[in-house]
Amino acid sequence: MRKSGSMRVAIAGAGNVGRSIAQELIENGHRVLLIERQPSALRPERVPAAEWVLADACELASLQEANLAECDVVVAATGDDKVNLVVSLLAKTEFAVPRVVARVNRAENEWLFTDQWGVDVSVSKPRLMAALVEEAVTVGDLVRLMTFRQGQANLVEITLPESAPYVGAAVRDVPLPRDAALVAILRGKRVIAPSLDDPLEAGDELVFVCTAQVEDTVREVMLGSATED
Repeated sequence: MRKSGSMRVAIAGAGNVGRSIAQELIENGHRVLLIERQPSALRPERVPAAEWVLADACELASLQEANLAECDVVVAATGDDKVNLVVSLLAKTEFAVPRVVARVNRAENEWLFTDQWGVDVSVSKPRLMAALVEEAVTVGDLVRLMTFRQGQANLVEITLPESAPYVGAAVRDVPLPRDAALVAILRGKRVIAPSLDDPLEAGDELVFVCTAQVEDTVREVMLGSATED
């Protein structure tokens, strides 16, 4: 269960991708608004914990009624790249949403999904989209970024708070479980391939490869007992 603060996330498009993202974010304790313009796709029973709105996310008035300015994140998740670009641009320029994540449906359109269109991150897989929403604002918890194809290991990220027990310690002093490996340290604009002698600093984004069975152990080791209720 996520211990960090809850975000308000608006998702444009309530198809399979939008619902998948919504369900995962809700399970992690966030408040989700699903915006869908097709009445036939408006199925609140599929994600009952979300707030549902029948509206066109490309219309400024609809987004104003949905209080988009109060959202921490907007996800443009429709099956139409043109719609996703318009939603992204409106979210960023008209409502100053801090983080905009957009789905790219056609590879040839990927070059358009830049900050000029209000897009902070463009991705295509639902789990990765949900993780990127959380990764930008989460300090002091584990975020699963990706599951590898055979499902035997995950790529996970932890951003170290100042209170983490191994801040200031060397990598060699961190007692990671057997099926976990620290593969990268992201520090500011640097990407560090960690050696045993590298010290850990508050604010470091630590990227691990580990099995699902040891994720909780990795979280406890890196963050201490303060993460437990």
